Amino acid sequence: MILSLRLAGAKRALLRKAFARYRNTLVIVVATALTVFITLQLLAPASAPNLALPGNASRVQALNLSWAKGDVVALVRHGERCDRTSTLCLGPEDGITVHGESVAQALGYEFRQMGLAHADIYSSLLTRSRQTADAMFVRPVEAQDWVFNCRGKMLSDVLKHKVPGRNLVLVTHSECMDELESQMHVPTETTFSYGASLFINVEGASAQPQMLGYVETQDWSAIVPAGTLPAGHSLEASRF
Repeated sequence: MILSLRLAGAKRALLRKAFARYRNTLVIVVATALTVFITLQLLAPASAPNLALPGNASRVQALNLSWAKGDVVALVRHGERCDRTSTLCLGPEDGITVHGESVAQALGYEFRQMGLAHADIYSSLLTRSRQTADAMFVRPVEAQDWVFNCRGKMLSDVLKHKVPGRNLVLVTHSECMDELESQMHVPTETTFSYGASLFINVEGASAQPQMLGYVETQDWSAIVPAGTLPAGHSLEASRF
């Protein structure tokens, strides 16, 4: 009887030791996995910041300073598509809506507030981009194929056309904005609305481009001081 009790006690002791070793191993495995996860999260590139958020005031300041030096590339998504809404079209179905033209005109006013004396402006060849550019800018805008056919080469084409000391404004498409983000190793998590503007900083021909962030049409008051928009124009976001 005594021997049986001793054997039972020994078994329990062995089980406790085995459980303790298993528990310690489990703690180490969990701690290691958690450390790896946190490290990967910290090292992972951040998505393009929304410049309208209060915490990004320093990025807005950097944008304005870079713009004054002519070091900015701005990608602007075309206005509201006619073929994806029931609202009144401006012209052909592959173009933008009347509402999209109004928003584009107001957006162009904001860019003029920033200053366009030292800026090169291009649009894609597609009707919706050309109409948007015509509405935004009072001067003729050259349309070029690379502003739409951008897969795999958007960043290189941007750098090829960026002239030192001059800002570059491209009226383009959401796919090309995503392509630029991807080639800059920035997660393409942002859904750019019609008229959204994405900004990067390029200080020189050999400089590494830096992501500054983006702004939606209704949030431009966070980028430039509020001014008086031309009568009949609004920067409110499209409902479609």
